Amino acid sequence: MSDKTPFETDMLTLTRFVMEKGRRVKGATGELTQLLNSMLTAIKAISSAVRKAGLAHMFGIAGTVNVTGDEVKKLDVLSNSLVINMLQSSYSTCVLVTEENKDAIVTPKDKRGKYVVCFDPLDGSSNIDCLAPIGTIFAVYKKETDDEPSEKDALQPGRNIVAAGYALYGSATLVALSTGQGVDCFMLDPALGEFILVDRDVKIKRKGKVYSLNEGYAKYFDPAMTEYLQKKKFPEDGSSPYGARYVGSMVADVHRTLMYGGIFMYPANQKSPKGKLRLLYECNPMAFIIEQAGGMATTGTEAVLDVKPESIHQRVPLILGSPDDVQEYLACVQKHQKSS
Repeated sequence: MSDKTPFETDMLTLTRFVMEKGRRVKGATGELTQLLNSMLTAIKAISSAVRKAGLAHMFGIAGTVNVTGDEVKKLDVLSNSLVINMLQSSYSTCVLVTEENKDAIVTPKDKRGKYVVCFDPLDGSSNIDCLAPIGTIFAVYKKETDDEPSEKDALQPGRNIVAAGYALYGSATLVALSTGQGVDCFMLDPALGEFILVDRDVKIKRKGKVYSLNEGYAKYFDPAMTEYLQKKKFPEDGSSPYGARYVGSMVADVHRTLMYGGIFMYPANQKSPKGKLRLLYECNPMAFIIEQAGGMATTGTEAVLDVKPESIHQRVPLILGSPDDVQEYLACVQKHQKSS
């Protein structure tokens, strides 16, 4: 009699995947595995909150008194607390940098480990009320010095990243993760409460058919960006113009670019001369993922991962995506630099 059970009995979960990768690293202590597993727990909890779990309780439908005001934590504050608490209780971190806190957070002595984590707990949180996709972004570094942990430990170039990833809370919850050996994607199975491997060793297309940026700021763009966009809309070689896609939620826009190819841009402009996205917990993790998938990520003047950070909330311009598309943009930049 054939086994008709619909259940997979040897599935590759993200927890198992992280453990297996860790075991292959010579001299590994398991600390990074602990850290990533704790990060995943936080992501599962945020996913549950984002899906408005406990909505009845929140709005008093369950017969309880409605809680109003500051007592109900806003989703981004709640997400921040979740990630901080989970990472500190993994006994693997010493310094945390988050978009929500002005200063770096030093882990208490009794819970310290050797890793520095920079994260945006809920990216695109202005999209919460219209139910557009939002996400969590993170990058992990190793502390490089033996002195007391401080903000300085987080000021490392993206080339030093040991692991980075993002979670996308869209029509399903997905995690893209890289430990420097390519990019793998996992989908949350709500019945199991586990992330299951769905895409192994993801590679971005060499060239895409979509550009993604906020064209509402076209008035403030520099001549190189203006010319590049003109080429995408009115190709000189008679080919089809590029499509335009922009969610305004970085994780959603970057994930689409990774899956379908093309170019994502948040350039410097007259209003934001240094760009708007933050280097440590938005640009670096995404640049790391895109490069690991065979793409490119640049500020327009240098590779994002080569930028030496000067402050924890530093902003940089960001252009990333399919290598041929990014090269074409850089050719426009170089042309305008020569002419000026």
